[in-house]
This record gives sequence, C-alpha cells and structure tokens, in this order.
Amino acid sequence: MPIFDAAALNAGVRPREVVAWAGYDFANSGYTTVVLTAVFNAYFVGVVAANADWATLAWTLMLGVSNALVMVAMPMIGAYSDLRARKKWWLALSTGGCVAGTAALAAVGPGDIGLATVAIVTSNFFFMVGVALIAAFLPELARPEALGKVSGWGWGFGYVGGLITLGLCLAYVQWAQQHGSSAQDFVPVTMLITATVFAFAAAPALLLVRERAAPQTNERVGRFVQQAMSRLLHTLRHLHQYRDFALLLLCGVFYQAGVMVVIALAAIYAQEVMHFTFVQTMTLVLVVNVTAAIGAFAFGYVQDAIGHKPALALTLLLWLVMVLVAGLAVQVALFWLAANLAGLAMGSSQSAGRAMVGLFAPSDRLAEFYGLWTFATQLAAIIGPIGYGAVVYATDNNHRLAIGLTGLFFALGLVVLAAIDVPRGRQAALAFA
Repeated sequence: MPIFDAAALNAGVRPREVVAWAGYDFANSGYTTVVLTAVFNAYFVGVVAANADWATLAWTLMLGVSNALVMVAMPMIGAYSDLRARKKWWLALSTGGCVAGTAALAAVGPGDIGLATVAIVTSNFFFMVGVALIAAFLPELARPEALGKVSGWGWGFGYVGGLITLGLCLAYVQWAQQHGSSAQDFVPVTMLITATVFAFAAAPALLLVRERAAPQTNERVGRFVQQAMSRLLHTLRHLHQYRDFALLLLCGVFYQAGVMVVIALAAIYAQEVMHFTFVQTMTLVLVVNVTAAIGAFAFGYVQDAIGHKPALALTLLLWLVMVLVAGLAVQVALFWLAANLAGLAMGSSQSAGRAMVGLFAPSDRLAEFYGLWTFATQLAAIIGPIGYGAVVYATDNNHRLAIGLTGLFFALGLVVLAAIDVPRGRQAALAFA
C-alpha cells in the first residue's frame, strides 16, 4: 500500500494535495520543536531572564497570554472562515504572522523581556490559528473511516519537519560553539533558520490545498460579525445536542494540558533537573522527533483499526507511564526513556484528538468546530504550563513535583474519555449538518 493511499481520500482529492496539506504540519512543527520545546524556552530562562527565580513562571505566563488571545479569537475566526469560505485566506495570514514573529525572536538578547514577550505572544498566536485552520481541511480531504490514518500522515510528516529544522539548527549550534560563539550569538540564528524553513515548507499547502466550501453569506463585515457571533452562540447553546463533542472538548482540556506542559517545559526540565547543555537538549529532542514521527504515522493506522476512543485511551496510559518515569529519573538513560515515551505518545494523542473532532463535526461547520477544539486546547495550554510554573515557583524550583502533578491531567482525561460514545457523536454530526 502506498504511503498516501488514494482509497482513503474523498472523491476529487488528489494525493499531491494531501502531501501539500501534510507539508503544512512539516512546516509548523519546526516552530514548536525549536522555539517552544528545545531552544528558545531554555534560552529565555537561562539567558534572557538570567535564571531568575521567576523565569519559568514568566515563560509560562507569556504562553498563557498568547493562548488566551487564541481562545477568544479562534471561534470567531472559525465561524468567519466557514461563512465566507476563507479558511485558506486566514491560513496564509497566520503563516505570515508566525514567520514574522519567529524571525523577530532573533533580535532578543539578555534582558530583552519586553521584546521576547511581544514576539512569543505574536508568533504563538498565529501558529495556533494556523494549526486549527489546517486541521479544518482534514474532513474535506479524507473519508470518515480514514480520518485517523490521514491525520496520522500529517502528524508523522510534521515530526519529520521538526526533525529537519532542529537538525539544521543543531548543526549550526555545534559549528558556532566550535568557533567560540555563546548562546546569545547562535540562538538568534536558529530563530531565522526556523522562520525560513516554515515559510518555504508551508508554500505548497497555500498553493495546492483547495477551498472546497462555498460562501454562505456575502454580508458586510458589521452584519457578518453579528451573524458569526449568532451562529457561534447557537452552537454553544445547543452543545447538549453534540454531547460527545462536548465531552471530547473537556477531555481535550485535561489531556492537552499535560501535553502542553511537555511541549513548553521539556528543555527547561532537562536543563534545570538533568543539567543538560544546549547541544544535549537539542540532540534529545532530535531523537524524540524520530520517535514521535513513527508514533504519529503508525498510530493513525492503529486508530482506524481499533477505533478512535481505544486508541486515545492507549496514548493517555502511555503519557501516565512517561510522567512516572520522568519524575523518578535520576540517571540520564532513564530520562532518555521517558523522553522517547513522550515522543510516542505526543504524535498519537494529538492525531487522535484531531481525527475525533472531524468525526463529530457537521460538514458545514468544520472550521467552527475545529475553532472550538482550539479553544479547548488553548485553555489547556494556559492551565497546564502556568500550573507547572506556579508549582515550581511556590516550591523553590521543585520540577520533579511539578512533572508528577502533571500526571493528574492525563488521568482526568481518561475519566472523561470513558463517557464518550463515538457512534452517537457521529450520528449527531450527521443529523445536524
């Protein structure tokens, strides 16, 4: 079977369009890998904030502000994109915003807290808008029975993008260190590398992915805002009719809170607890991206074979094991094991959630429902990292306790997941389309 199996695609969808769509995951993964996970977060704590006792909390608060803005804006952007058939237009805008914000990070040096805040809030905001919009194309491309598989293609290809971007950055950092450069010299260049890869790798999606939806209104902006808000409020008022989608949102808030802790704070944990250097941390994340790519790609097939709900449950159990191992790890080898468990769980849990949203979303409200999913994940991105940062600040930098408490998010996600009825949720989507 070819990697991009045409039988998994809707009528009229060419494999090259799906490759271009998956290429957007390839493009934006470099941002999360380099900026949020491996390089800039540790650089902010260690260099920009000079290891101040408030540095970790400040980093999580910056992300919290950005994610709060996405929470407010994304449902409206989603409703607008559906009513005006403008998903692709907004995708192009968000891509440019994230690339520009990432490039601006190259100007951040020691003490530049204000500039770092503006650049991170901006780049992360546009990054998350792009994530929601590219996901909204998934049900237009893939058949309902193959959503997990096609979603897994995207996530798997995405981790390859993160791997390549981080690999380029790592090669440059090693070269720079051999020539006597310090972090404040080489980290800015890695931001420019990341922005450049994002811009070029996202281009095929912006050129080839089709906007299949037809505009549902041509009203002026003022009238449109009223219509979009009315439509969104109608969906929220009738959320009980989408009971299983509502449960999925709650499940997503819990388990994504834990995932966001790992994404935002992995390098800081490695630096502060395991005393990793920049190169060691980047090498670790590089290897983890290989594990994550394998997990995301392979688990998409597992998800379609055993069902969305059991597949997501398995990944949450894997997350719980990872948290236990990471919290207890004293030796480097054990921490490496925990990191690779996180890699396997990362791609598969993200892919499973995205596919389930596509199953529960009415066909004429895809961007709106993915906007609500983004609302849930952004709430998680506020609760998880800020909770971690608050624990670290209140316990004199006890990162082990903070990572241990993160396991509660995954446990709560499992409890809510148990109440979801997938066939009932799918029927509700079909009935209210």
